[in-house]
Amino acid sequence: MAKLTIRDMNLQGKRVFTRVDYNVPLKEKGGVLVITDLTRITATVPTLNLLLQQGARIVLASHLGRPKGKTEPSMSLRPVAATLSELLGRQVAFAEDCVGPAAEQAQAALKPGELLLLENVRFHPEEEANDAAFAAKLAGTAEAYVNDAFGSAHRAHASTEGVARVVAARGGPCGAGLLMEKELKFLGEELERPAAPFVVILGGAKVSDKIKVIDRLLEKANTLLIGGAMAYTFKLAQGAQVGKSLVEPDQVAVALRALTKARARGVNLLLPVDHVAATPVAGGKVDKKGRPVTEYQNPRVIAGDNLAATEAGVDIGPATVQNFCAAIAGARTILWNGPMGMFEDKRFAEGTIAVGRAVAEASKRHGATSIIGGGDSVTALNQAGLGEQVTWMSTGGGASLEFLEGAVLPGVAALTER
Repeated sequence: MAKLTIRDMNLQGKRVFTRVDYNVPLKEKGGVLVITDLTRITATVPTLNLLLQQGARIVLASHLGRPKGKTEPSMSLRPVAATLSELLGRQVAFAEDCVGPAAEQAQAALKPGELLLLENVRFHPEEEANDAAFAAKLAGTAEAYVNDAFGSAHRAHASTEGVARVVAARGGPCGAGLLMEKELKFLGEELERPAAPFVVILGGAKVSDKIKVIDRLLEKANTLLIGGAMAYTFKLAQGAQVGKSLVEPDQVAVALRALTKARARGVNLLLPVDHVAATPVAGGKVDKKGRPVTEYQNPRVIAGDNLAATEAGVDIGPATVQNFCAAIAGARTILWNGPMGMFEDKRFAEGTIAVGRAVAEASKRHGATSIIGGGDSVTALNQAGLGEQVTWMSTGGGASLEFLEGAVLPGVAALTER
């Protein structure tokens, strides 16, 4: 399904509605909201530079957080406008709203080669409802539509799908930005016929999040490595004692089917053979969302599968690291989605970092194509300083998973066929 891209579009002087994904982490420092990770912003710069070179009038739209259809100052995109101005070396105007008089006036004032960032589209409930009237207001007088927000392409929202339909109905082109183009290339084309050996690394919390991905990748993978909390559901399925590890008892049958399918297809499915375990204790604190915070005490390495009833698995152990890294070393294609443990805590990050190093080394040493499927895996790689050493880091997360499952993404389907 080849889609039009901005390379195929003549956008000289045209007002281009450009959906980006600036859903970035913000932290308050000295009473000011500061962006703590610029990855999603910098990833769109090549697209914006190409639009600027073409002399387009660029209207940028994005969401940030989950304001639930209400104005939430802590989720304003204003800090993004300032940061983007610095990255591009030119002023990025900011509209106080994404629709209404403020947005209309700001769009009307745009000249060729100028940029305008609209306020958070999710401040309006009509955005997530994909309301047709709202999409028409959002589109304004746009003559073309560009989607560079792969991370939001799995949502049929007004800015990701509705505006594209409005622009297309006017006869305007709807194409993919350079970031979207690369996402579709690496997660689609490169994995359609991966060079063997194809090693898939899956981690994270839940088997239920990755059921369809596991099933589909078992059709193509030569080796499947499973770590993170989801490994404990597989261990439970094999009859092991998993203590207080995060598990999904209702997914045991799914895990067993995956193990059976792997054997039938000759896929080398590796699970942890040892673990870093710790004792979870209620800390008497709550997080920003009011949820109780659990502290993990007395970490230790446990050989074999059976954890004590009072302990939880929080990372893969050193023997597992050795097994996983050996499997990764010979790969020609690598797909990684999900950390190997609770990497946010430095005590439990070694498994994830070691896997990251192995992936980077395989890419460097013999040119393996290494694709990181978004989310926490990207965060972990960046924290370890390895992000520049892999082939591609997806900005997707949920979109990456759905695309890998083979789902049609509404934000992609809405684009013009080439």
